[in-house]
Amino acid sequence: MKRFIYLPGKLHAGHAGWVPPLYSNERNYFKPARNRALTYSGYIMFMAYLNGKPAGRIMGIINNRCNEYRNERNARFGCFECRDNQDAAHALLSSVEKWATDRGMTKLVGPMGFYNQDPSGLLIEGYEYNPTFNTNYNFEFVHKLIENEGYSKEVDYVVYKIDLRKDIPVFYSGIYNRVVSRGDYVLAEFKKRHDIKQFIMPVLRLMNECFTELYGFNPLDNEEMKLLAKRFMPVLDPRFVKVVTKDNNVIGFNIAMPNLSDGIRKAGGKLFPFGMFHILRSAGQTRQLDSLIGGIRKEYRGRGIDVLMGYPTLLAARNAGFLFADSHHELEDNTKVRAEMERLGGEVYKRFRIYKKELNY
Repeated sequence: MKRFIYLPGKLHAGHAGWVPPLYSNERNYFKPARNRALTYSGYIMFMAYLNGKPAGRIMGIINNRCNEYRNERNARFGCFECRDNQDAAHALLSSVEKWATDRGMTKLVGPMGFYNQDPSGLLIEGYEYNPTFNTNYNFEFVHKLIENEGYSKEVDYVVYKIDLRKDIPVFYSGIYNRVVSRGDYVLAEFKKRHDIKQFIMPVLRLMNECFTELYGFNPLDNEEMKLLAKRFMPVLDPRFVKVVTKDNNVIGFNIAMPNLSDGIRKAGGKLFPFGMFHILRSAGQTRQLDSLIGGIRKEYRGRGIDVLMGYPTLLAARNAGFLFADSHHELEDNTKVRAEMERLGGEVYKRFRIYKKELNY
Protein backbone atom coordinates (compact mmCIF):
# COMPACT_ATOMS: atom_id res chain seq x y z
CA MET A 1 0.00 0.00 0.00
CA LYS A 2 2.83 2.39 0.82
CA ARG A 3 4.40 1.67 -2.56
CA PHE A 4 1.04 2.27 -4.27
CA ILE A 5 0.47 5.59 -2.49
CA TYR A 6 3.94 7.01 -3.05
CA LEU A 7 4.51 5.79 -6.61
CA PRO A 8 3.18 9.01 -8.26
CA GLY A 9 5.85 11.03 -6.48
CA LYS A 10 8.54 8.82 -7.99
CA LEU A 11 7.05 8.92 -11.50
CA HIS A 12 6.63 12.71 -11.37
CA ALA A 13 10.06 13.45 -9.89
CA GLY A 14 11.28 16.58 -11.68
CA HIS A 15 7.86 17.24 -13.22
CA ALA A 16 7.54 20.98 -12.61
CA GLY A 17 3.75 21.23 -12.77
CA TRP A 18 2.84 18.26 -10.59
CA VAL A 19 1.59 18.72 -7.03
CA PRO A 20 1.67 15.80 -4.57
CA PRO A 21 -1.48 14.92 -2.69
CA LEU A 22 -1.77 15.56 1.01
CA TYR A 23 -0.51 12.16 2.05
CA SER A 24 -2.51 12.08 5.28
CA ASN A 25 -5.69 12.34 3.16
CA GLU A 26 -4.30 9.81 0.71
CA ARG A 27 -3.70 7.20 3.40
CA ASN A 28 -7.18 7.76 4.84
CA TYR A 29 -8.68 7.25 1.38
CA PHE A 30 -7.86 3.55 1.58
CA LYS A 31 -9.17 3.01 5.13
CA PRO A 32 -12.83 1.92 5.47
CA ALA A 33 -13.14 3.85 8.74
CA ARG A 34 -12.26 7.07 6.88
CA ASN A 35 -13.80 6.28 3.49
CA ARG A 36 -17.22 4.67 3.81
CA ALA A 37 -17.42 4.02 0.07
CA LEU A 38 -15.02 1.14 0.64
CA THR A 39 -17.73 -0.60 2.66
CA TYR A 40 -20.33 -0.68 -0.14
CA SER A 41 -18.13 -0.68 -3.25
CA GLY A 42 -16.10 -3.33 -4.96
CA TYR A 43 -12.50 -2.29 -5.55
CA ILE A 44 -9.12 -3.67 -6.52
CA MET A 45 -5.63 -2.23 -7.00
CA PHE A 46 -2.94 -3.25 -9.47
CA MET A 47 0.65 -2.22 -10.01
CA ALA A 48 2.72 -2.75 -13.15
CA TYR A 49 6.43 -3.53 -13.06
CA LEU A 50 9.13 -3.14 -15.71
CA ASN A 51 12.46 -4.83 -15.08
CA GLY A 52 11.51 -5.27 -11.45
CA LYS A 53 10.70 -1.59 -10.88
CA PRO A 54 7.21 -0.10 -10.40
CA ALA A 55 6.03 1.47 -13.65
CA GLY A 56 2.37 2.24 -12.97
CA ARG A 57 -0.68 1.77 -10.81
CA ILE A 58 -4.46 1.73 -11.13
CA MET A 59 -7.55 1.20 -8.99
CA GLY A 60 -10.73 -0.47 -10.18
CA ILE A 61 -13.98 0.63 -8.52
CA ILE A 62 -17.57 -0.61 -8.67
CA ASN A 63 -19.67 1.89 -6.74
CA ASN A 64 -22.68 -0.31 -6.08
CA ARG A 65 -24.70 2.48 -4.51
CA CYS A 66 -24.18 4.76 -7.49
CA ASN A 67 -25.00 2.00 -9.97
CA GLU A 68 -28.23 1.25 -8.14
CA TYR A 69 -29.12 4.94 -7.84
CA ARG A 70 -28.48 5.61 -11.55
CA ASN A 71 -29.56 2.20 -12.86
CA GLU A 72 -26.17 1.52 -14.42
CA ARG A 73 -23.60 -1.27 -14.54
CA ASN A 74 -20.51 0.90 -14.69
CA ALA A 75 -17.08 0.28 -13.27
CA ARG A 76 -14.54 3.06 -12.78
CA PHE A 77 -10.80 3.30 -12.97
CA GLY A 78 -8.92 5.78 -10.83
CA CYS A 79 -5.51 6.45 -9.27
CA PHE A 80 -4.08 5.90 -12.75
CA GLU A 81 -0.36 6.67 -13.06
CA CYS A 82 1.99 5.22 -15.64
CA ARG A 83 5.31 5.67 -17.32
CA ASP A 84 5.24 6.43 -21.04
CA ASN A 85 5.00 2.73 -21.87
CA GLN A 86 2.04 1.23 -23.69
CA ASP A 87 2.69 -2.29 -22.40
CA ALA A 88 2.45 -1.08 -18.81
CA ALA A 89 -0.72 0.91 -19.57
CA HIS A 90 -2.25 -2.12 -21.30
CA ALA A 91 -1.46 -4.38 -18.37
CA LEU A 92 -3.10 -1.99 -15.92
CA LEU A 93 -6.24 -1.12 -17.88
CA SER A 94 -6.87 -4.63 -19.20
CA SER A 95 -6.59 -6.04 -15.67
CA VAL A 96 -9.33 -3.69 -14.46
CA GLU A 97 -11.42 -4.44 -17.56
CA LYS A 98 -11.30 -8.18 -16.87
CA TRP A 99 -12.04 -7.66 -13.17
CA ALA A 100 -15.05 -5.48 -14.02
CA THR A 101 -16.33 -7.82 -16.75
CA ASP A 102 -16.14 -10.81 -14.42
CA ARG A 103 -18.47 -8.89 -12.09
CA GLY A 104 -21.08 -8.15 -14.73
CA MET A 105 -20.16 -4.56 -15.54
CA THR A 106 -20.88 -3.32 -19.07
CA LYS A 107 -18.81 -0.13 -19.19
CA LEU A 108 -15.57 1.17 -17.68
CA VAL A 109 -15.20 4.93 -17.14
CA GLY A 110 -12.47 7.09 -15.69
CA PRO A 111 -10.39 8.43 -14.28
CA MET A 112 -12.81 8.77 -11.36
CA GLY A 113 -12.88 8.07 -7.66
CA PHE A 114 -15.70 6.87 -5.45
CA TYR A 115 -17.26 10.33 -5.12
CA ASN A 116 -17.70 13.44 -7.23
CA GLN A 117 -15.58 15.19 -4.62
CA ASP A 118 -12.63 12.97 -5.57
CA PRO A 119 -10.33 14.07 -8.40
CA SER A 120 -12.10 13.31 -11.70
CA GLY A 121 -11.06 13.53 -15.31
CA LEU A 122 -7.74 13.45 -17.10
CA LEU A 123 -6.16 16.81 -17.87
CA ILE A 124 -6.03 17.11 -21.67
CA GLU A 125 -5.59 20.91 -22.10
CA GLY A 126 -3.90 23.50 -19.90
CA TYR A 127 -0.82 21.60 -18.76
CA GLU A 128 1.10 24.87 -18.44
CA TYR A 129 -1.14 26.22 -15.69
CA ASN A 130 -0.95 25.68 -11.96
CA PRO A 131 -3.08 22.76 -10.68
CA THR A 132 -5.83 23.39 -8.17
CA PHE A 133 -6.55 21.54 -4.95
CA ASN A 134 -8.05 18.06 -5.33
CA THR A 135 -7.71 17.82 -9.12
CA ASN A 136 -5.67 15.52 -11.36
CA TYR A 137 -2.47 16.68 -13.00
CA ASN A 138 -0.88 14.25 -15.43
CA PHE A 139 1.79 13.99 -18.08
CA GLU A 140 0.75 15.01 -21.60
CA PHE A 141 1.32 11.49 -22.95
CA VAL A 142 -1.19 9.80 -20.63
CA HIS A 143 -4.27 10.47 -22.77
CA LYS A 144 -2.60 8.67 -25.69
CA LEU A 145 -1.88 5.64 -23.54
CA ILE A 146 -5.57 5.46 -22.63
CA GLU A 147 -6.91 6.14 -26.14
CA ASN A 148 -4.59 3.51 -27.61
CA GLU A 149 -6.42 0.96 -25.43
CA GLY A 150 -9.73 1.69 -27.16
CA TYR A 151 -11.10 4.39 -24.86
CA SER A 152 -13.08 7.38 -26.12
CA LYS A 153 -14.65 10.49 -24.66
CA GLU A 154 -17.46 10.01 -22.16
CA VAL A 155 -17.73 13.61 -20.89
CA ASP A 156 -15.55 16.72 -20.68
CA TYR A 157 -15.20 19.30 -17.93
CA VAL A 158 -14.04 22.81 -18.77
CA VAL A 159 -12.34 25.24 -16.41
CA TYR A 160 -12.63 29.02 -16.75
CA LYS A 161 -10.06 31.65 -15.86
CA ILE A 162 -11.60 34.92 -14.68
CA ASP A 163 -9.41 38.02 -14.67
CA LEU A 164 -10.03 39.79 -11.36
CA ARG A 165 -8.11 42.87 -12.43
CA LYS A 166 -10.95 43.86 -14.73
CA ASP A 167 -13.89 45.84 -13.41
CA ILE A 168 -16.84 43.71 -12.35
CA PRO A 169 -19.54 44.15 -15.00
CA VAL A 170 -22.16 46.80 -14.12
CA PHE A 171 -25.02 44.37 -14.72
CA TYR A 172 -23.56 42.07 -12.05
CA SER A 173 -23.55 44.71 -9.32
CA GLY A 174 -27.02 45.77 -10.47
CA ILE A 175 -28.41 42.27 -9.94
CA TYR A 176 -26.72 42.09 -6.55
CA ASN A 177 -28.24 45.39 -5.40
CA ARG A 178 -31.73 44.36 -6.54
CA VAL A 179 -31.56 41.04 -4.71
CA VAL A 180 -30.29 42.71 -1.53
CA SER A 181 -32.95 45.44 -1.68
CA ARG A 182 -35.77 42.89 -1.83
CA GLY A 183 -34.67 41.47 1.52
CA ASP A 184 -35.94 37.96 0.79
CA TYR A 185 -32.61 36.25 1.43
CA VAL A 186 -29.91 36.41 4.10
CA LEU A 187 -26.26 36.18 3.07
CA ALA A 188 -24.04 34.62 5.73
CA GLU A 189 -20.38 35.67 5.60
CA PHE A 190 -17.64 34.56 7.97
CA LYS A 191 -14.51 35.82 9.70
CA LYS A 192 -13.53 32.65 11.57
CA ARG A 193 -13.50 29.02 10.46
CA HIS A 194 -15.31 28.08 13.66
CA ASP A 195 -18.32 30.15 12.59
CA ILE A 196 -18.77 27.98 9.50
CA LYS A 197 -19.31 24.75 11.44
CA GLN A 198 -23.03 25.25 12.06
CA PHE A 199 -23.63 25.44 8.32
CA ILE A 200 -21.51 22.51 7.20
CA MET A 201 -24.09 19.73 7.48
CA PRO A 202 -26.97 21.83 6.02
CA VAL A 203 -24.70 22.73 3.11
CA LEU A 204 -23.77 19.10 2.48
CA ARG A 205 -27.41 18.03 2.67
CA LEU A 206 -28.23 20.71 0.11
CA MET A 207 -25.37 19.42 -2.05
CA ASN A 208 -27.13 16.04 -2.06
CA GLU A 209 -30.22 17.75 -3.49
CA CYS A 210 -28.44 20.00 -5.98
CA PHE A 211 -26.01 17.57 -7.54
CA THR A 212 -28.36 14.77 -8.61
CA GLU A 213 -27.99 15.85 -12.25
CA LEU A 214 -24.20 15.79 -12.22
CA TYR A 215 -22.32 13.01 -13.97
CA GLY A 216 -21.63 10.04 -11.72
CA PHE A 217 -23.17 11.56 -8.59
CA ASN A 218 -24.88 9.60 -5.86
CA PRO A 219 -26.08 11.04 -2.51
CA LEU A 220 -23.90 10.84 0.57
CA ASP A 221 -25.18 9.46 3.87
CA ASN A 222 -24.71 11.34 7.16
CA GLU A 223 -21.46 9.59 8.07
CA GLU A 224 -19.99 10.32 4.65
CA MET A 225 -20.95 13.99 5.01
CA LYS A 226 -19.22 14.15 8.39
CA LEU A 227 -16.06 12.60 6.97
CA LEU A 228 -16.12 14.99 4.00
CA ALA A 229 -16.48 17.93 6.38
CA LYS A 230 -13.44 16.76 8.38
CA ARG A 231 -11.47 16.43 5.16
CA PHE A 232 -12.14 19.94 3.86
CA MET A 233 -12.67 22.09 6.97
CA PRO A 234 -8.93 22.58 7.65
CA VAL A 235 -8.34 24.19 4.23
CA LEU A 236 -11.39 26.49 4.14
CA ASP A 237 -10.78 30.24 4.13
CA PRO A 238 -13.74 31.99 5.83
CA ARG A 239 -13.44 35.01 3.53
CA PHE A 240 -14.49 32.91 0.56
CA VAL A 241 -17.29 30.84 2.05
CA LYS A 242 -20.78 32.22 1.33
CA VAL A 243 -24.10 30.75 2.43
CA VAL A 244 -27.60 32.05 1.64
CA THR A 245 -30.59 31.28 3.82
CA LYS A 246 -34.32 31.92 3.58
CA ASP A 247 -36.51 31.47 6.66
CA ASN A 248 -33.43 29.98 8.42
CA ASN A 249 -33.04 27.27 5.76
CA VAL A 250 -29.89 27.02 3.63
CA ILE A 251 -30.83 27.50 -0.03
CA GLY A 252 -27.43 28.25 -1.57
CA PHE A 253 -23.70 28.01 -0.93
CA ASN A 254 -20.44 28.85 -2.65
CA ILE A 255 -16.97 27.88 -1.47
CA ALA A 256 -13.63 29.06 -2.84
CA MET A 257 -10.10 29.08 -1.46
CA PRO A 258 -6.63 30.45 -2.21
CA ASN A 259 -4.57 28.20 -4.45
CA LEU A 260 -2.34 26.01 -2.27
CA SER A 261 -0.27 24.31 -4.98
CA ASP A 262 3.05 26.01 -4.25
CA GLY A 263 2.77 25.33 -0.54
CA ILE A 264 1.86 21.66 -0.96
CA ARG A 265 4.81 21.26 -3.36
CA LYS A 266 7.21 22.77 -0.83
CA ALA A 267 5.70 20.61 1.90
CA GLY A 268 6.12 17.50 -0.23
CA GLY A 269 2.51 16.61 0.55
CA LYS A 270 3.28 16.27 4.27
CA LEU A 271 1.65 18.44 6.93
CA PHE A 272 4.27 17.79 9.61
CA PRO A 273 6.68 18.84 10.90
CA PHE A 274 6.85 21.98 8.71
CA GLY A 275 4.42 21.30 5.89
CA MET A 276 1.53 23.26 7.36
CA PHE A 277 3.78 26.32 7.58
CA HIS A 278 4.51 26.15 3.85
CA ILE A 279 0.83 25.64 3.01
CA LEU A 280 -0.39 28.54 5.15
CA ARG A 281 2.32 30.76 3.80
CA SER A 282 1.40 29.98 0.19
CA ALA A 283 -2.27 30.71 0.96
CA GLY A 284 -1.20 34.23 1.93
CA GLN A 285 1.06 34.73 -1.07
CA THR A 286 -0.88 33.21 -3.97
CA ARG A 287 -2.69 35.45 -6.42
CA GLN A 288 -5.02 32.71 -7.65
CA LEU A 289 -8.45 32.03 -6.13
CA ASP A 290 -9.84 28.53 -6.71
CA SER A 291 -13.55 27.78 -6.68
CA LEU A 292 -14.30 24.49 -4.99
CA ILE A 293 -18.01 23.84 -4.94
CA GLY A 294 -21.35 25.61 -5.04
CA GLY A 295 -25.05 24.94 -5.38
CA ILE A 296 -28.52 26.50 -5.20
CA ARG A 297 -31.78 24.74 -4.35
CA LYS A 298 -33.61 24.13 -7.60
CA GLU A 299 -36.68 26.27 -6.88
CA TYR A 300 -34.48 29.31 -6.14
CA ARG A 301 -32.35 29.19 -9.27
CA GLY A 302 -32.61 32.12 -11.65
CA ARG A 303 -33.39 34.55 -8.83
CA GLY A 304 -29.95 36.11 -8.45
CA ILE A 305 -28.79 33.90 -5.56
CA ASP A 306 -25.62 33.07 -7.50
CA VAL A 307 -24.85 36.79 -7.82
CA LEU A 308 -25.70 37.41 -4.16
CA MET A 309 -22.85 35.02 -3.29
CA GLY A 310 -20.57 35.68 -6.25
CA TYR A 311 -20.37 39.47 -6.12
CA PRO A 312 -18.99 39.73 -2.55
CA THR A 313 -16.64 36.82 -3.30
CA LEU A 314 -15.19 38.72 -6.27
CA LEU A 315 -14.89 41.91 -4.20
CA ALA A 316 -13.16 40.05 -1.36
CA ALA A 317 -10.76 38.42 -3.83
CA ARG A 318 -9.88 41.75 -5.46
CA ASN A 319 -9.40 43.43 -2.08
CA ALA A 320 -7.09 40.59 -1.04
CA GLY A 321 -4.93 41.12 -4.13
CA PHE A 322 -5.93 38.07 -6.17
CA LEU A 323 -5.33 38.46 -9.89
CA PHE A 324 -7.56 35.73 -11.26
CA ALA A 325 -9.99 33.02 -10.28
CA ASP A 326 -10.25 29.40 -11.40
CA SER A 327 -13.83 28.17 -11.84
CA HIS A 328 -13.05 24.50 -11.08
CA HIS A 329 -14.76 21.79 -13.18
CA GLU A 330 -17.89 22.74 -15.13
CA LEU A 331 -19.59 20.10 -17.23
CA GLU A 332 -19.20 20.91 -20.90
CA ASP A 333 -22.98 20.86 -21.46
CA ASN A 334 -23.85 22.94 -18.37
CA THR A 335 -24.83 25.94 -20.50
CA LYS A 336 -26.28 28.04 -17.66
CA VAL A 337 -23.14 28.01 -15.53
CA ARG A 338 -20.91 28.42 -18.57
CA ALA A 339 -22.92 31.45 -19.69
CA GLU A 340 -22.42 33.05 -16.28
CA MET A 341 -18.67 32.41 -16.41
CA GLU A 342 -18.51 34.03 -19.84
CA ARG A 343 -20.60 37.06 -18.78
CA LEU A 344 -17.89 37.65 -16.17
CA GLY A 345 -15.27 37.57 -18.92
CA GLY A 346 -14.10 34.04 -18.15
CA GLU A 347 -12.18 32.09 -20.76
CA VAL A 348 -11.73 28.31 -20.92
CA TYR A 349 -8.11 27.55 -20.09
CA LYS A 350 -8.20 23.90 -18.96
CA ARG A 351 -10.10 20.83 -20.02
CA PHE A 352 -10.51 17.47 -18.28
CA ARG A 353 -11.89 14.29 -19.85
CA ILE A 354 -13.54 11.19 -18.48
CA TYR A 355 -13.03 8.26 -20.84
CA LYS A 356 -15.25 5.25 -21.48
CA LYS A 357 -14.93 1.77 -22.91
CA GLU A 358 -17.74 -0.67 -23.50
CA LEU A 359 -17.01 -4.07 -21.99
CA ASN A 360 -17.80 -7.36 -23.68
CA TYR A 361 -20.04 -9.03 -21.17
